[in-house]
Amino acid sequence: MKIQYPGIAQSIKSDVENLLSILKLSVVLPDGLFPENSVQVLQKELAWECDYLREANCAKTFRNLLSDDPFLRVPQVIDDLTTKRVLTMELVSGVPLDQCAEMDQETRNQISYNILRLCLQEVFQFRFMQTDPNWSNFFYDADLDKVMLLDFGASRWFNENFTDDYIEVVKAAAEGDRARVLQKSRDLKFVTGFETKVFEEAHIDAVMILGEAFASEEPFNFGAQNTTKRIHDLIPVMLKHRLTPPPEETYSLHRKMAGSFLICAKLKAIIPCKDLFDSTYLQYWAERRREGHQSTAD
Repeated sequence: MKIQYPGIAQSIKSDVENLLSILKLSVVLPDGLFPENSVQVLQKELAWECDYLREANCAKTFRNLLSDDPFLRVPQVIDDLTTKRVLTMELVSGVPLDQCAEMDQETRNQISYNILRLCLQEVFQFRFMQTDPNWSNFFYDADLDKVMLLDFGASRWFNENFTDDYIEVVKAAAEGDRARVLQKSRDLKFVTGFETKVFEEAHIDAVMILGEAFASEEPFNFGAQNTTKRIHDLIPVMLKHRLTPPPEETYSLHRKMAGSFLICAKLKAIIPCKDLFDSTYLQYWAERRREGHQSTAD
């Protein structure tokens, strides 16, 4: 059961705005951070988190989407004990994924593969994502050999125009096509086309680093990569030269994708990411064609 303290939801907007004001007065924030946009997204997501009826509906949606999944399970919402400030769900057993780090390699690979599979399914198949990758939102039940999914407050939808361009960015990165990464980033409004060359190169480098797992012909060894440090080294350049805030969808999407990669790294997974993405890509455009859309990649 989740029981919300009275008044929390009403205080969020003013509290976050006050925090931004304090930060602006006490530190110099980089222009490329676009703090107002970040705050607007944060306020929206915190408001979602405080609406337990919305979260209950999101949990039901995921339970339906994953009803036939062999490895992932969503607990049932108890409607009679759920209100806007009280959320009641079926009790599940298991341990958070960070407690699985000492399990055997096969088990760690299986958990990680399915977490990454879910991440790709959410954005490219469901177009509906639980965007909080906190360790404690995923419980592994060794007896059932399943991962239980929890906490759907920050779930959000993605529209087809966004996912059409986004999957092509990932595809371009996996194929090492730097020019197409930049072009599809412009289509996404991630860049304006008027940035400095140093920013464009840093942006492409960051995308290419994230695409390495999907480019590897061999099973990708997350335990041997230094993705976080390499991305971190590029951040100062991007903050200094960025001309436009990222699309709203990418704040939560990148949080979930980064969290999924960190889970795989924590568990030192060695998994065939390229095959996973390639099959996702083919299925995505097959479904879009059934919907009457023709890929711009054709």
